[in-house]
Amino acid sequence: MDTLTRRKFLRLTAGTVAVGASASLLSVDEIAQAAISRPLAAGTPILVMVTLYGGNDGLNTVIPYTDPIYFSSRPDISYSPETMLPLDAELALNPAMKNLKLLWDQKKVAIVRGVGYPNPDRSHFSSMAKWQSASPTNQISTGWLGRWIDGQAEDSMLAISLGSVLPPLFAGAKRSGSVLPLGGLLIPRGSIGQNCLKLASKSRSDSPLMAAAATSMRNLFSVSSTIQPILKAPAPSIPDLPTVNGGNAGGDSDLAQQLDVVSKLISAGSPTRVWSVSLGGFDTHANEANAQAELLGVVSDSISRFFARLKSTTRASDVIVVVYSEFGRRVVGNGSQGTDHGTSGPMFIIGDRVTGGFYGDQPSLKNLIKGDLAVTTDFRDVYATLLEGVLKSPVEPVLGKWAGRTKFLNA
Repeated sequence: MDTLTRRKFLRLTAGTVAVGASASLLSVDEIAQAAISRPLAAGTPILVMVTLYGGNDGLNTVIPYTDPIYFSSRPDISYSPETMLPLDAELALNPAMKNLKLLWDQKKVAIVRGVGYPNPDRSHFSSMAKWQSASPTNQISTGWLGRWIDGQAEDSMLAISLGSVLPPLFAGAKRSGSVLPLGGLLIPRGSIGQNCLKLASKSRSDSPLMAAAATSMRNLFSVSSTIQPILKAPAPSIPDLPTVNGGNAGGDSDLAQQLDVVSKLISAGSPTRVWSVSLGGFDTHANEANAQAELLGVVSDSISRFFARLKSTTRASDVIVVVYSEFGRRVVGNGSQGTDHGTSGPMFIIGDRVTGGFYGDQPSLKNLIKGDLAVTTDFRDVYATLLEGVLKSPVEPVLGKWAGRTKFLNA
């Protein structure tokens, strides 16, 4: 294709090329074909990142149910002790998380307490940018997993996010992860498709932006015939999904749908090392007790069903799920039966490769920092552990000479 025509293409599609150049849009067909032609090697660890957008209230997720300060600080939104799910003599899970409690009882859940970063920022955008870039002090344009992607061989299947937008988490300097719309992606056929293929052809005269756009288009077509057969096929069977108080009844949530798609593609052998899914709605300034419990029930039930589906496959022990949010909430309720933006909160690491239990110190309710919980674990400790233990990669290209680790993975 001549350079002038490609320049015209870039001008005409200026609103979308920036995204297309950084992230490949994949179809289900493409991933399915890759799963058949080059399946992920047996035993390869797989990381699934679950982002809870809005700032999940960690204090009403992992609850210090024997501490009177918890009850006096938030009388309108604290839970009755008899409804909570005790994890030990001091901490309990939110009453809605019964299925996650069953995984805890099987020692498959690590809870890292007090996770955050120095000098916390209460802006949703800024704080999530720090979490996803793993750069608390300097504003940078790459995500920590994007920098990991930069160090791997180019492969549009390496890291896939469910949804329509690439999260900053997957943005690299040289290349980025791919996006899989939940409904799949239908590429153009006929003469339009042929013209798009021409746009994807390589040219030595391409500028970096043109080359990136062409690469994105090639990736789009290389994956387009792969995934649809997998999504049309039945999901892995669920031999032992626990049902607690009707916790698995009713319609699917968006998170459940995302994880069902991921379970199908993992089971089929998709050559994908990292997946990203998300759930929003955690900005609970009002009516928190009901709203957050409903959302946490979705998280708990969706993850439980995800692992139950994988249990009937050969991939069950390969998967590690990580659940995090951009910040916790203030300790004291806000007078509207809710909480305002806070600082640290718990992370959940779930899977057969996890050594279940608590990690990091529980922030004290007596020694608050300007009314907020202290940060007792830096999120880079967790990321470094995941890089080495799950992605089998050196830490320095992603996090520099970061020395902290949180040893929640078994041998």
